[in-house]
Amino acid sequence: MSKKATAADGDLILKLYDLRREAVMRQARVEMIARFVPKSWEEMAAVLKADHPLNVYYRMVSSYWEMAASMAKHGALHPELLAENFGEGYINFAKVHPYLAEMRKTAPTAYVNTEWLVKSSKEAKVRYALMQKRVAGMTAKP
Repeated sequence: MSKKATAADGDLILKLYDLRREAVMRQARVEMIARFVPKSWEEMAAVLKADHPLNVYYRMVSSYWEMAASMAKHGALHPELLAENFGEGYINFAKVHPYLAEMRKTAPTAYVNTEWLVKSSKEAKVRYALMQKRVAGMTAKP
């Protein structure tokens, strides 16, 4: 992979941005930011069930960001360019991270690409840490 992002990387980032504006995806993103705040494994596990009202939105958003991280992991997208444009991916990951070990008992590949991005990019580590603080504030008990 080149040290600098290419015009093709820029085009792909813009395409990813454009896809986020699709109506159903936009609604899914709103729901996941505002309503998806698991405070226990039980709450997280509930969202993973098909009959949960947030399940479709959860699957749409989590798979979208996991797909984007996969593109970076496999060289189709410059990782640092993605790291700078992955904000909602970080917040989603910060929300599920406390439950990842439990989740991987039944879904061993859950968030492997997002985890790779966070571990392999200095920029991603910084931005993810900021989102972890944000999520900690959202999940803190009053």
